[in-house]
Amino acid sequence: MAQVNKKHGEGSLVIASDIPTLAPMPTGSLSVDIALGGGWPPNQWSELVGRESSSKTSLAYMTLREAQERNPDFTALWVAAEAYNSRWARNLGVDNSRVHIAPTNKMEKAYEILIAAAESNAYDLLVLDSYPALVADQEDEKTMDDMVVGLGARRTGQFFRKVGSNMGQSVLKVDKPVVGIFINQFRDKIGGFSPMGTPQTTPGGQAKNYAFYARVEVSRAEYIDEPIPGKNMKRRVGQVVKAKVIKNKQAAPHKVAGYDFYFENAPAHGFVAGEHDKAKELITLGVLYDQINRRGAYYDVAGETFKGTDALLSGIRENLGLQEALTANIRSVAIGEQATPVSLAPYEDDAAEDAAA
Repeated sequence: MAQVNKKHGEGSLVIASDIPTLAPMPTGSLSVDIALGGGWPPNQWSELVGRESSSKTSLAYMTLREAQERNPDFTALWVAAEAYNSRWARNLGVDNSRVHIAPTNKMEKAYEILIAAAESNAYDLLVLDSYPALVADQEDEKTMDDMVVGLGARRTGQFFRKVGSNMGQSVLKVDKPVVGIFINQFRDKIGGFSPMGTPQTTPGGQAKNYAFYARVEVSRAEYIDEPIPGKNMKRRVGQVVKAKVIKNKQAAPHKVAGYDFYFENAPAHGFVAGEHDKAKELITLGVLYDQINRRGAYYDVAGETFKGTDALLSGIRENLGLQEALTANIRSVAIGEQATPVSLAPYEDDAAEDAAA
């Protein structure tokens, strides 16, 4: 071992038990965290892929918001091949002053910026939004009639081979990890046919699929509508987002998560644009991981019984202490997170605590 490290450099040969365990980066959704095995894998690249308007970019914004709330020094680099929507990001709770934007759709330039950022150890999160908007230099220089098949795929494969050596250069380094996220979009496979529908593929070739440590397919399960008061009409305020982990090298793959996401103000539901229903996630996961006891139409939690899902939803939304306790216990059971279990003893509501104080 000493001979190898002397010849090839310290850290060339290490003992597995000496490698520190790095915590994944939370996605902003508890169910997606659990499906991924804790969140986005550190010092690795992951892919968010789906059809248009399926909440891919919004999930990336949610990741930004969650990380910024947990860490006041958190910084991110966002390579905006498509325009960065600062207003929408702000609606989702993102502090735009802590996000550096590289506005370019030039593929080589975008990749060089990402490689430099990975080498610098200056950022906690790197996001490319999105791959299909990138244009390779050789394609940009040619006319519309020239064939440019495979240029982007070759460049992308080269990028991952180069950047891989810069994402966590040493397994023993304790420096802050960096998370990389590519946002991509499905395309119908040319010439493909299946009785189940046209097969799908993603731009960028097959090499990138090998390079990604995790791949998450985001889709819309259904829309959320809200009645308009005084009128026999409804308006669309959100959608149920389904996130399926199609590749995962840090936990079991093929798990499915979901959450209710609101892209419009929904006063009847109690949400504003950019929020998602955390309480609904907690109920589903709480029952699944035995933190909430369900008896037919009744739910037992924190020494209290609620009749019906609506009553339980209201109880969880109004009680921040209960939300935190349920979240901590669910993460501990589902992910094996090293956290002290929180007692689910009966909680007083905030108003009663303030009055007592």
